[in-house]
Amino acid sequence: MDVGEFALLVLAGLGAGLVGATAGLASLVSYPALLAVGLPPVVANMTNTVAMLGTTAGAATGARPELSGQLRRLLPLCVITTAGGACGGVLLLAGPADSFTAVVPWLIGGASLVLMAGPRLRRLAERRAHRGIGPGTGIAAFLAGVYGGYFGAAAGVLMLALLMTVWDQSLARTNAAKNIATGCANLVAAAVFAVTGDVCWPAAIALCLGSVGGSWLGSVVVRYLPATPLRIAIGLGGLTLAVVLGWQAYRT
Repeated sequence: MDVGEFALLVLAGLGAGLVGATAGLASLVSYPALLAVGLPPVVANMTNTVAMLGTTAGAATGARPELSGQLRRLLPLCVITTAGGACGGVLLLAGPADSFTAVVPWLIGGASLVLMAGPRLRRLAERRAHRGIGPGTGIAAFLAGVYGGYFGAAAGVLMLALLMTVWDQSLARTNAAKNIATGCANLVAAAVFAVTGDVCWPAAIALCLGSVGGSWLGSVVVRYLPATPLRIAIGLGGLTLAVVLGWQAYRT
């Protein structure tokens, strides 16, 4: 990897961190950048998972006010997503991706629609919104963690859609919780890939350096953005990604 490619990935990491902290779509920027510098898809996926640890670190630092008071319900959620991320990482190493990637566009598209309808769904589920992590929420969070560890693109959209439906709080606070929950899934999958996978470390370092600053900035910016337009924009971004991935998965 030459200096120009390293600089390109730092810039891509900056954009990925900004988009990831605000919208949960970091891989929409970082994954294509890794492909652009010549990494094979599976190597790019593993490298991206490791690099996006910087997004979690930067987002957690920038969103400390929003994370205040959420420890009690974040802990069980993070345990669940960590277990899911471990399963997803092992699944990527152990089996072919074809069957799973065929489902990914539908998952992202459905989550995007749920996210845009979040307030209405939350009103329908209002009685359950204060009960913490119930069985249904736990299963959904585990599956989101599996997906995050396996592929990761728009895992934040999946998690944000889930939390917006069951938790009655501001988008900024829910977004901060989403970043930590998906970060836990990402962490354990990254550890699996670092030990047993094929990670391109110069690319991972470049992306990680940029993503720390981008995600810190994104966590601060989301504090001041109006919730409804941001939620709709994230949903539309997720639908766009679902269409792109669907075309790639089904074109043959």
